[in-house]
Amino acid sequence: MIVLGLTGSIGMGKTTAARMLRRMGIPVHDADAAVHRLLARGGAAVRPIAVAFAGTVRDGAVDRQELGRRVFGDPAALGRLERIVHPLVRRSSDRFLAAHRARRTPIVVLDVPLLYEKGGVRCCDRVIVVSAPAFLQRQRVLRRPGMTQARFAGILAQQMPDVEKRRRADAVVPTGLGKGYTWHRLAAALRAVRRRPARRSVAHA
Repeated sequence: MIVLGLTGSIGMGKTTAARMLRRMGIPVHDADAAVHRLLARGGAAVRPIAVAFAGTVRDGAVDRQELGRRVFGDPAALGRLERIVHPLVRRSSDRFLAAHRARRTPIVVLDVPLLYEKGGVRCCDRVIVVSAPAFLQRQRVLRRPGMTQARFAGILAQQMPDVEKRRRADAVVPTGLGKGYTWHRLAAALRAVRRRPARRSVAHA
């Protein structure tokens, strides 16, 4: 089984690319969606976050805006949060991979925002990076509810520069030239992945 990583900086179009891959019939594990489940009522992260960040849980679910205020600009607090959430997300992705190995699925995708930054690339045979011009990235992000210039800058500071992600990628998919072009480039990247043997075929067989 080939494990394909999908990543890109904030506002680069990763969600759109993941949606397209699903339409192409490729199973996708969405790390962001896994986090949302963990923070929702009954999620495995709710109780440890309530202990580590008192007052951030309301009605049995984590108040994500309040939690974001607590950790934004505070590396120590962010580190505490990541030590709670990241192992749980990894457990979710491990279950996803195990299930698809059992089904002999030929290719799956791990959709991870911080794939390079947090070492998730070690789980992947190939990596697709989505990218768009900086001006378009900024427009997309600042349209999001509650987003500010300062928050955007803080998020970018935590992410590897786009130019470095593109340098490391096996394939770069532009998302600023229309959805049709993005689809075409994604399909081409998948064809290339299928033609080449996986770099980690032993680990992921």
